[in-house]
Amino acid sequence: MTTAHNTTQQYPFTAVVGMDDLRLALLLNAVSPAVGGVLVRGEKGTAKSTAVRALSALMPHVDVISGCRFACAPEAPDPGCPDGPHEAGAVEDRPTRMVELPVGASEDRLVGALDIERALSEGVKAFEPGLLADAHRGILYVDEVNLLHDHLVDLLLDAAAMGASYVEREGVSVRHAARFLLVGTMNPEEGELRPQLLDRFGLTVEVAASREPDQRVAVVRRRLAYDADPAGFAARWAAEEDELRHRITAARELLPGVTLGDAALRQIAATCAAFEVDGMRADIVMARTATALAAWAGRTAVLEEDVRQAALLALPHRRRRNPFDAPGLDEDKLDQTLEEFGGADEGTDGEDDRDPDGPDGGPDGGGPDGGGQPPQDGGDGGPQESPLTQSPELPHQQEGEAPPAPEAPEQPREQPAAPEQAQEGAPAAGGEKAAVGATEPFRTRRLDVPGLGEGADGRRSRARTAHGRTTGARRPHGTLGKLHLAATVQAAAPHQRARGRHGRGLVVRRDDLREAVREGREGNLVLFVVDASGSMAARKRMSAVKGAVLSLLLDAYQRRDKIGMITFRGTGAELALPPTSSVEAGAARLEQLPTGGRTPLSEGLLRAHEVLRVERMRDASRRPLLVVVTDGRATGGPEPVVRATRAARLLAGEGTASVVVDCEAGPVRLGLAGELAHELQGTAITLDELRADSVSALVRTVQGNRKAA
Repeated sequence: MTTAHNTTQQYPFTAVVGMDDLRLALLLNAVSPAVGGVLVRGEKGTAKSTAVRALSALMPHVDVISGCRFACAPEAPDPGCPDGPHEAGAVEDRPTRMVELPVGASEDRLVGALDIERALSEGVKAFEPGLLADAHRGILYVDEVNLLHDHLVDLLLDAAAMGASYVEREGVSVRHAARFLLVGTMNPEEGELRPQLLDRFGLTVEVAASREPDQRVAVVRRRLAYDADPAGFAARWAAEEDELRHRITAARELLPGVTLGDAALRQIAATCAAFEVDGMRADIVMARTATALAAWAGRTAVLEEDVRQAALLALPHRRRRNPFDAPGLDEDKLDQTLEEFGGADEGTDGEDDRDPDGPDGGPDGGGPDGGGQPPQDGGDGGPQESPLTQSPELPHQQEGEAPPAPEAPEQPREQPAAPEQAQEGAPAAGGEKAAVGATEPFRTRRLDVPGLGEGADGRRSRARTAHGRTTGARRPHGTLGKLHLAATVQAAAPHQRARGRHGRGLVVRRDDLREAVREGREGNLVLFVVDASGSMAARKRMSAVKGAVLSLLLDAYQRRDKIGMITFRGTGAELALPPTSSVEAGAARLEQLPTGGRTPLSEGLLRAHEVLRVERMRDASRRPLLVVVTDGRATGGPEPVVRATRAARLLAGEGTASVVVDCEAGPVRLGLAGELAHELQGTAITLDELRADSVSALVRTVQGNRKAA
C-alpha cells in the first residue's frame, strides 16, 4: 500500500528553503482544490518530492463515513458507492490522504480489481479498491509523471475528466467517485508529458537548485538535522506549521466571499487570448487561481497583481505549440496585455477591497507580487518572518549567521547564434564550421522495427502489449490481466459434471482462467548516427539534414520512443546524447552541432554498437532502430572503407534494424549510402523519400529486406 498514513515523520513544509513559486502553488491548491493541482518541473535533487509530500500535513482533515473504503462524505455520500447504500452511522475524522502512484504500477493497482472467478461462479461483484479510490477527496501524487505508461495516463485522464473511476471486466462493471488533487513531479531531461495530461494540471512551476552558497548551506544543515532526529526537527517547526495550517483554514473560509470583478475577468480572457492557449480551461484555472490568491492575501477582491501571478502559474505549460518550444511566458507581453485591458470595475474606483478581518488584514496584509506573498513587516514596524520563511535556529547553527539569501533568478540559457549571423563556411576553432540552423520539420514516414516485440507501450512497432486487439488466449502468469471469457468458459466446460455443478452458475476454478493475448504498438530506442564531417558541411545540405533529423525526433516524441544521438567527424565519434526520453535534449544537441573534418564512418558505427550493447543489458525488451544519416563516404583512419564495412556487418549480425538516410547531393552520385544500407541489411531512403506521402511502402521495404537477409 502506497497511501501515506503518517507512519513516518514528514519533513516540515515550512522548513523547505527557497522555492517560493512551488510553495505558493501548493498552498493555493490547499486553499482551493478546484485550481486543479500542480506540475513541478525541475532538475534532479531539488527537493520537489519533499515539498509535495510535506503538503499533506497542512491539509485540513476530512469527515468520512466510518467503514467506507471510498471515503464518502457523510453529508453527501456517493449514491453509486460500491460500499453503499450508507445508513446514518459513525463519522470518522481523518487526515487528508496523500496517495503515491508508482510509475510502474499495474492497471489493476490504479483502478482496482474485480474477482472474476467469484463474478462468474457466484454473480458477486467482489471489488478490491485501487489507488484512485484511496485518493478520493485527497491528493494523488505521481513522481516522475512523464515516465508514466500511456495506458495509466489514459485512466488518469478519464478519472480527472469525469470525477469517477470505472472498472469493467467482461460485462461486470463497478463505478466509484474519484475526485482528487493531482500533483506531479518530473525531470524534463527524461521527456515531456502528453499534451492532454499536461493540460489537466492547473498550475506548473519550474524549480532549480539555488546558486547562492548561503542558501545551499541552509538546505544542507536542515537536511542533516532532520536525518539525525526527524521527530525533534519537526517539533522545532511545529509552531510554524500550525500557523500556516490556520492561515490555510482562514483563506478557505474567506474564499467564497472573494469577488472576481469584470475588469479582472476581462484581463484573464485577454491574457489567455494573447498567448493563444487552446480551449477554455486556462481561463477557468486562471480565474480560480486569482481568487485563491486574493483569499490567501486576506482580500475579498481580485486585483491586477493576482491576475498576473495567476498567469505566471497557469499558462506556461499551456502555451507550448510543439514539443521543442521551451516552457515559459513573455512577461513583457503579459504586462502589456494587463495594462491594455486593465481598469477598475464600475463602482469600485479601483480601491483595494482588503478584508480587515482576514488573516492579513491591515495595510501590510498583501504581498507586492500578486497578493500571494506573505507579509514581511509586523504590526510594530519591525521585521517579522511569515510562516513560509521563518527559520528557527538549528542546534548547530552558528550565532550571528546570516539567514539564507533569496534564490538567485535563473539565468537564461545562452542561445547559439542565428544561422544568418554566421558567415557561410566560416571556420570555427579547430577547423570546424559554425553550426547552422535546421530547416522546418516535416511529417515523416513511420520507420518500424520488423517482427513482434514485447517492449514498453508506445506507437511505433508491433508488439504484444496489455492493450490493443485480441489475438489469442493463454494461462495467466501471476495476476490475471484482461480476461478472455470465451477461452475461460471453454476450459471450464468439460469439468462441470465432475465438479458437481447444479443451478445456473458456472463452476470455475483458477486453473480455468485464461487471459487475452493482445497486439498493439511498442516504443523503441531510436539511435541516430549523424555524419558531421566536412563532406556534409555545405550550408544548405546540413540545414536540410538537421531538418530531417529534427523531423524524426518529433516523430519519436509522438511515438513515445527513447532516443540517442551519436555524431562522427574528424578522427572519432561522440555520444552527443545518451539514450533518453527527452526529445528536447536531442533537438538542443542537434542545433549546436558543428561540422568539419574527415568522415570516420566506422567509428560512428562501432560507437553505436557499444551503446546498443549497454542498452540491451539495461532493458532487453526495448528493441532498437538504428538511423544512420550520412552520404556514405568513409575517409577517416586506416582502411576506412574496409573498417566501415566490418562495423556494418557486426551490427547486422546482431539483428539490429537499420535505416540509412542518404544525404548525397549533386548531379553525380556514388550511391555509397545504398551500399552501407546493404551491409547493414537495412533500407536506404533519400531525404525526399523521408517526407513522401506513402506510409506503408517504407514499412514493407524494411520488413522485406530483413526477411530476404
